[in-house]
Amino acid sequence: MSTGGSGSVEVRDVSKLFDSLVAVDGVSFSLEPGIFFALLGPSGCGKTTLLRMIGGFEQPSAGLIFIGGEPMVGVPPYQRPVNTVFQDYALFPHMDVASNVGYALRQQRPRLDKAEIARRVEETLELVRLTGYQRRRSWQLSGGQRQRVALARALISQPQTLLLDEPLSALDAKLRAEMRTELKSLQRKVGITFVFVTHDQQEAMSMADRVAVMRDGRILQDASPEAIYDDPVDTFVADFVGTTNLVGGHLGVAEGVAVEVLCDCGIRLVGPPPPHSPVRGARVALAIRPERIGIRPRDSTEAALASGIEGTHISGRVTHRTFLGDHLSYRVTIQGVGTLDVVATRSVPTATELFAVGDEVTLEWTLDAARVIPDVGRTTSKSKGGSAPTDEGAEQWEGAEQWEGAEQ
Repeated sequence: MSTGGSGSVEVRDVSKLFDSLVAVDGVSFSLEPGIFFALLGPSGCGKTTLLRMIGGFEQPSAGLIFIGGEPMVGVPPYQRPVNTVFQDYALFPHMDVASNVGYALRQQRPRLDKAEIARRVEETLELVRLTGYQRRRSWQLSGGQRQRVALARALISQPQTLLLDEPLSALDAKLRAEMRTELKSLQRKVGITFVFVTHDQQEAMSMADRVAVMRDGRILQDASPEAIYDDPVDTFVADFVGTTNLVGGHLGVAEGVAVEVLCDCGIRLVGPPPPHSPVRGARVALAIRPERIGIRPRDSTEAALASGIEGTHISGRVTHRTFLGDHLSYRVTIQGVGTLDVVATRSVPTATELFAVGDEVTLEWTLDAARVIPDVGRTTSKSKGGSAPTDEGAEQWEGAEQWEGAEQ
């Protein structure tokens, strides 16, 4: 029997099959009360199916789900201590805002009196900053206001856990950014557990306390946003969460504080030893975020490397430049490797040189700016810094034969 406080959620080895399709494959995680938890992944990865199983709209093919320490498998949605905010908000068009928000209270048994319902509706609308909107219809509201009505309706019955299925996806970019701030602030005020499904990495990284990145029905990495960004477990996570440069190759020998990556083009680069125990010759990628790379003229007299370690610099030609006010974005083509992206802050002296398209430059980074990770494929067909791995290379990592102890 699971133990847990009000608002705790435990998913234990849960799978879901639709005929022969495996939508969710042996997923496990545990959430303490009051956490903001994001399920992040591309379309078809199983994140919404997993959310629907927590809410009771789907039943697991295998595994157990606990909410507040109580088993939930087989319990219908209306008997679970959760509410759900759906992608389309599902507001009743024939009801005004007050009636939509108070709907759940009017269905409760024993019945609440009208004065109590009105008081709680007013209190909840104040929480979501919609005081005075009680008599408006849904078609009289903006997208952001409709989203807040849906939140108020879900919160008024005081659930232990709130499930949110891509609630910001219908909003324009500016409103989405505003609602991210509002939603996180609201979660802190009410103090309940939020489980938030999204394919948008900015939403997940800016709001969540923990993020679980999913692919093909499995959780690849479950960690803080900072850990996922700085220490991705493989190339899929690195490429899906933010922009990163991935230079594919094979693992070479360890040399003190560094490990060798023999790139497909024949270049030798190095990175810090990975946390798991790799096997020499395994398929890997050197991952470096654009903001961690320095850029200098190729013939600069300041040729000293940033870390003093061979294998932490590479030369190429600027093929694209974007001016973004306080920083510049460069795309540099390296022969045999592909392209690397660099973000240079203008406060850095070398960045003020404003390299032009066609300039020959040297890119350099400190050893701890890079990561050596399993190359299991990317989120798109575009190869960042090298050729895309073959299916054979990805299968090596999935079997964990080349990377002992790596978590799936």
